Amino acid sequence: MKWVTRERVKVDRVACPWLIKKFIDSEAEFIFVPENQVSTVVRENGAVPFDVRGVELGHHGKKCSFEAILEKHELSNDSALLLLARIVNGADTDNSLYDQAEGPGLNAIAEGFRHLGLKDDHQILAQEFIVYDALYAYCEEMVRRGKTLGAFYD
Repeated sequence: MKWVTRERVKVDRVACPWLIKKFIDSEAEFIFVPENQVSTVVRENGAVPFDVRGVELGHHGKKCSFEAILEKHELSNDSALLLLARIVNGADTDNSLYDQAEGPGLNAIAEGFRHLGLKDDHQILAQEFIVYDALYAYCEEMVRRGKTLGAFYD
């Protein structure tokens, strides 16, 4: 299946493809375009839009696109993914919904990837997916320890 979002990926637009590839569609193909071209790509390619204003798999209230995808694809029963969603939200928004301690660190890492001189969004995904693999492993460990809100909460 094809998925489309805005170019110049950062937090949510890296986290969402990671989630999609790992848990929804291992053969997913991602298209990154200027925001004003997303609807054309949807129309011409049947691609599923995400992290774009006004779409089902976008921000709603203070929740980010990662959370919308979790809900749509019924992945909310995975406590580690729910913790990861809190971290992604904290990095991608003003962090006022959960005040997630890990969020600002993820935001800094994501910003750093934008400045490594990688050639395009696909290369950023290829390099940055390991960060989300590691964060998911962290989240699984926190859940195993009974710290479902992360290491910095009792």
